[in-house]
Amino acid sequence: MRRWLVGAILAFLLLLGGPAIWLQHELNTPYFGAAGLGSFVDISRGAGIGAIADALKAGGALRHKLPFLLYVRWTGQARHLRAGEYRFTSPARPARIVQRLVQGDVYFRTVTIPEGLTARETIALLVRVGFSNEKEMEELINRVDWIADLDPRAGSLEGYIWPETYRFSRHTTPEEMLKAMVTQFRVRMSSLLAANPLPSGWSIPQIVTLASMIEKEAKTADERRLVASVLRNRLRLKMPLSCDPTIIYALKMAGTYAGSLHKANLGMASAYNTYTHPGLPPGPIANPGADSLQAALEPAPSDYLYYVSRNDGTHFFSKDLRTHLQAVARYQTRRHSGER
Repeated sequence: MRRWLVGAILAFLLLLGGPAIWLQHELNTPYFGAAGLGSFVDISRGAGIGAIADALKAGGALRHKLPFLLYVRWTGQARHLRAGEYRFTSPARPARIVQRLVQGDVYFRTVTIPEGLTARETIALLVRVGFSNEKEMEELINRVDWIADLDPRAGSLEGYIWPETYRFSRHTTPEEMLKAMVTQFRVRMSSLLAANPLPSGWSIPQIVTLASMIEKEAKTADERRLVASVLRNRLRLKMPLSCDPTIIYALKMAGTYAGSLHKANLGMASAYNTYTHPGLPPGPIANPGADSLQAALEPAPSDYLYYVSRNDGTHFFSKDLRTHLQAVARYQTRRHSGER
């Protein structure tokens, strides 16, 4: 009887020990069973841990569901698992997977929109990095209803797409992407206006248009406010702005820009030709960043009326035409010598 009892106890311990050993092995052994370079697993909002375990197993992140379920229950993390899309590319232990779900380490694609791109150039960038198709985006840049309160006369979203680094999930629609960029413009513009209210007689569309010109003209941060002062001084004196980037923008919109501006282009019949049309152009010529908008709202105090490129990213500023023409002859002998 004593031998039988000892044998029964040993058998019982083995029955307990076998699953325990298996469980410990599974919890401590990294696993990845998806084919290819990786898999995506969608965790729906409100999903229970059973459904989450099913999704992870189907996606190749788990070999068995039970170790994951027991670990989640044991650690009390069931209520802390976050919804979203997760990408798995390498073996991981169940504990590490739980940690990622608790941290909300969801998958995002990142894209950086530089300052100074036009709306069409922004779309081309998004298409090039695989975020959308061109036709759908082309239609969306005409959603002027998104900015009707800011610019009732806007012909497109030009100027109102905020340049920044964005993170989007794989399921973010093109409309959601572009709307997020316009929303970010609203947020950042509101902050700028809180610190520097609109100058008397100026509207938001006018400031955005001026800022877009500053963005294209000034290559260094410390010159933006000086460029702004030149443009504002010329507007005050009703002088033509004579801004090359506005003509380049018109050529781009016409599909005839070949990468350089020629003297013959200065007579181009376009409302964006600021050599022949007084005042600001009809609208923004690019999407300006915060520094250019700040410069448009608060130009540097100066009497400058002209500037010319030194061909090194900086400009020479002048108060009179004679000094300006001398600077043009010095720095731009191979370019036209008209006013800037």
